[in-house]
Amino acid sequence: MTASPAAPRPAPHSARRNHGVAATRWLASGSLLALIALCLAWELVLAPLRPGGSWLALKALALCLPLAGLLKNRMYTYRWVSLVIWLYFTEGVVRGWGDRPPSQWLAWGEAALCLVLFAACAAHVRLRQRHHSPVAPARSPAETPERATPPAH
Repeated sequence: MTASPAAPRPAPHSARRNHGVAATRWLASGSLLALIALCLAWELVLAPLRPGGSWLALKALALCLPLAGLLKNRMYTYRWVSLVIWLYFTEGVVRGWGDRPPSQWLAWGEAALCLVLFAACAAHVRLRQRHHSPVAPARSPAETPERATPPAH
């Protein structure tokens, strides 16, 4: 009987990187869900602009669009959400400076959640690109193929 060679063990840093990818994925999804809940609760119950709720609660609908992409781990979604979220951050900062409590506190909470979501999306994209990009071995000048030069006319 011949013994089959043992499969190579993955490097310990790749396991940490996989945990980092999973952690950033769940952090991004969780902060997006928290931002949706905050938008709905803020404009409908906690501090609406009008008694009985405000139409500003509809801003949570735009946040529901990327939720499926984040849960399915689609890189494209992570990239565009990290850009779109700056609109919500800007709204939170403007309302944080201009509104009165309790709306002011909710606005600063919205801005903070936007920063967490942005950081989680950016870290997730970066970790996945590092994890999935193959590292090509360095070639010496002797190993590089010579390029054919076009004939002179």
